[in-house]
Amino acid sequence: MRVYHGSDTVVSVVDLQKCKPSRDFGRGFYVTKLRFQAENMAQRVARFSKQTPVITEYEFDEYAYEDTDLKVLRFDDYNEEWLDFVVLNRNTDKRRQAHDYDIVEGPVADDRISRNVSKYLQGKISREEFLKMLQHSENHQICFCTINSLQMLNYVENPKDIEYEISEIGEPLLEQLVLDFDIDEEIATDKFYSSKTFAKLADEKTELYKKTWQEIYELVKQELK
Repeated sequence: MRVYHGSDTVVSVVDLQKCKPSRDFGRGFYVTKLRFQAENMAQRVARFSKQTPVITEYEFDEYAYEDTDLKVLRFDDYNEEWLDFVVLNRNTDKRRQAHDYDIVEGPVADDRISRNVSKYLQGKISREEFLKMLQHSENHQICFCTINSLQMLNYVENPKDIEYEISEIGEPLLEQLVLDFDIDEEIATDKFYSSKTFAKLADEKTELYKKTWQEIYELVKQELK
C-alpha cells in the first residue's frame, strides 16, 4: 500500500523520539493512504513554519496485519471503542505510551472532532451526545508506534513526481476561486485541497493531472455548488 506523510521536510528516516505524545493513537509516526490528506497536513505545517510543504511517500507492507510478531489494532470507523482509545491516548501521562500496540489504524479526530473530544473530557457533553456528533468523512491514518513496526514502512526515494503538474494546475485555479467565489486565498486553498476533485487529482491512477487547469476548475466548481 502506498502511504504518505505531510510535513515541511522529507522524512527518509523515522525517529520515534521526535514524535509528539498524546495524539489520537499515542506517540508514533503517522501516515495516511489518502494523498490529499497528507497534502492538507503539509500545507498546514508549512504555513506555521513558513517553509515549503513536502509529501514523503512510503510503501507499507500489509503483511504487518498477518505478522504474529506485531500487535495491530484497526478501527474501521468511528465507534465507542475508537473514542475510548483516543481518550486514553489524549488523556495520558505524556512521559509514557498508553498502549502496547505496534501499529494502529483508523479514522482521524479532525479539528471539529478534537474540539468535541475536549468537551467530552471536560464533561461538557455526554458520551451519547459525542457519538451522535460523529459524521462519516473520508479520512485515514496509520500510526507506527514501535521500532519493529517501522520495518514494514519503506521510504520511496524517487517517486513519480506529479507534484509539479499539480502545482501548475493549482496556482491559476486558486486565483480563479478567489475571484469567482469572492473569498480570500487561505479559504480558497482549504476548499481546493479538501475537495474530492483534488483527491482524484493527486491520485496518479486517475491521470486527472494531465488535464488543463480550466477542466479541473470546472470539476471543483461543480463540487462547491
